[in-house]
Amino acid sequence: MSEQSSALKAAPNSGRREPGISPSAQSMDDNFVQIVDVVKKFGETTAVRGVNLSVKKGELFALLGSSGCGKSTLLRMLAGLEPVTEGQILIDGEDLAKMPPYRRPVNMMFQSYALFPHMSVESNVAFGLRQEGVKGGELKDRVNNALELVQMAKFAKRKPHQLSGGQQQRVALARSLVKRPKLLLLDEPMSALDKQIRQRTQIELVNILDQVGVTCIMVTHDQEEAMTMANRLAVMSEGQIVQLGTPHEVYEYPNTRFSAQFIGSTNLFDGNVVEDEPDHVFVESQDLPVRLYVSHGITGPLGMPVTISVRPERIALTRKPPEGAYNWGRGRVTNIAYMGGYTLYHVTLDSGKVVVANLSSLAIGEIDSPTFDDEVYVRWSASAGVVLTS
Repeated sequence: MSEQSSALKAAPNSGRREPGISPSAQSMDDNFVQIVDVVKKFGETTAVRGVNLSVKKGELFALLGSSGCGKSTLLRMLAGLEPVTEGQILIDGEDLAKMPPYRRPVNMMFQSYALFPHMSVESNVAFGLRQEGVKGGELKDRVNNALELVQMAKFAKRKPHQLSGGQQQRVALARSLVKRPKLLLLDEPMSALDKQIRQRTQIELVNILDQVGVTCIMVTHDQEEAMTMANRLAVMSEGQIVQLGTPHEVYEYPNTRFSAQFIGSTNLFDGNVVEDEPDHVFVESQDLPVRLYVSHGITGPLGMPVTISVRPERIALTRKPPEGAYNWGRGRVTNIAYMGGYTLYHVTLDSGKVVVANLSSLAIGEIDSPTFDDEVYVRWSASAGVVLTS
């Protein structure tokens, strides 16, 4: 990073207490943004229902959910574009309730980028600073620093229509960062970009935000985007947070059917608990001829209805019946989708249940490339499944 862009840099917070930092200061960093019992109503409709959330200083946090789940409403309340019906929002210990949007230490980058078409790149980036009365050498230096940080300094004299979608996004980001906000809000930041550009830009954006060290909350319905970019994420449904954790935690250990199906894809087997111990559970299901065996307990009563989630990449295909008395079924290949690096196999079991298996090219070669209507067996290990009780 250049000397010019270093003016924007702040050390990102790792979430671990550094030597010399008091526990109270560490606690403030861990609760840099606090959303406390927040409710938002539009007339008789409740869009956000008692949300509680803490975001760490320097963290890139994602709010993930389908349209209408309340994530954008929550973002707009943080920005001050919507009033809070009930509850509190605090940034760095400061209550935002009575603070107008223009006074909040928050900047928001909109989905459309909202660049002024008649202004040059540098004028777009300078606009907010000019509104605050910044002039002369300070204005020029801060604009140059921001443009250099996003690698757009050589396009400073161009107009927005002369830029690609990815370049426009960088200008919008520079305009947001130049005001040195305590909190940056991103509303569907990649939705206007083509998939190939979007994937590359996700990494670039994470690197820029890491250099600056700004705390960031982004809203997206794109699970891949959230998994790629966020340190932690919250899955929202019907105005509530249904699961919170790192991308790895939420993907590998979903806590509800909704989370399991919304983050990635999964196979769900409904059944009833027939044995529950601290280190394992057995479930009987009409979907399979054998019991389901999961290597963790649930502390539930016998007969309790549950669902077992098994990700497609955890399922193997074989030509021969598997050994063992659990976690397998027989069926026929009913659909094949070649995805380049892997192939999706849809196998309809004897019970009528459709199981999806994600196989790498190496794995396919080992079982002699099954094709349509071939008889195969699906199987998975005891550690591949997660028991869902809701």
